[in-house]
Amino acid sequence: MYFTDRGIEELEGRRGEEEVPLAWVAERLREFVDLNPDFETPIERFATWLARLDDEDD
Repeated sequence: MYFTDRGIEELEGRRGEEEVPLAWVAERLREFVDLNPDFETPIERFATWLARLDDEDD
């Protein structure tokens, strides 16, 4: 188990039953980066990865 799995498990446990629009998730990611600018690159990479999950080229 990776260290980050604990946070993912907490997210799933607390909010796993919720359904939210991706626009809401995008806004939360923007807020997170505004508060934590050092994480701009990893968040950008994560958002790009999510956006391209269905691309056949990848």
